[in-house]
Amino acid sequence: MGIPFLKGHGTENDFIVLPDLDAGLDLTAGRVRALCDRRRGLGADGVLRVVRAKAVADAPPDVDDDAWFMDYRNADGSIAEMCGNGVRVFARYLAEAGLERSSEFTVCSRAGARPVEIRPDGDVTVYMGPVRVLGRSVAAVGGANFPGVAVDVGNPHLVCVLDGGLDDLDLTVQPGFDAALFPNGVNVEFVVAAGPGHVRMRVHERGVGETRSCGTGTIAAAAAVLHQQDTPTGRVTVDVLGGRLQVGIDEEASTLTGPAVLVARGELDSVWWRDLAGHGQVGRTQ
Repeated sequence: MGIPFLKGHGTENDFIVLPDLDAGLDLTAGRVRALCDRRRGLGADGVLRVVRAKAVADAPPDVDDDAWFMDYRNADGSIAEMCGNGVRVFARYLAEAGLERSSEFTVCSRAGARPVEIRPDGDVTVYMGPVRVLGRSVAAVGGANFPGVAVDVGNPHLVCVLDGGLDDLDLTVQPGFDAALFPNGVNVEFVVAAGPGHVRMRVHERGVGETRSCGTGTIAAAAAVLHQQDTPTGRVTVDVLGGRLQVGIDEEASTLTGPAVLVARGELDSVWWRDLAGHGQVGRTQ
């Protein structure tokens, strides 16, 4: 028997969904890297393992044991707390698989519980919880320094608001950052204005590289732009390389709304999976 999988994306931030309802998969970092490799695997920005919270050793203590848990892994095999695009794809899977019957339910993660709503137009809204602006820092790209705002969305971000030149940045390598402020790495967003309440964004995700979209990154970008305008709340449209997302920020919470698409399903070859067991488990826990 093969191992079932699905492939999906949220604004072209793509994921492999692994239903593991009985928690039987040994999901090593080496296997994640192989799955996400775009030549020797299926190719993806990350893996979403579908499992009950009680099977996840580092699940938050206040999460219901029987809740569906999004066990998210970056493409390099490292573990991450949250993924805004991923949680929408995860929610779409739960609904289409009949594991959740209502259009409103909760997905759990290492960043905590996240209520979701599948909207009549097919988009998914995630209630992402509070956003914290932590202070200022600097990102370095191509020998140039860019001042930015550190933002916590359940995972770490550094948002640099630019006057222009967004398309000229080389994000094929990790931007430099303050490792003392971000000891577990950081997602780095670069943002330019595109109109009132509207921005364009590119992002380099830790453990992945530049991606077509980053859900938590769009929230961080919106929060940084509003902070720069001395406006603590508001709605911001964020255009990423893979599409458009809507972000709402208020004083105690945030929302992320956008598409979630399942594009394929199949089975991983069980012999290939077994042979990956010896490829090691090197990966940073984030």
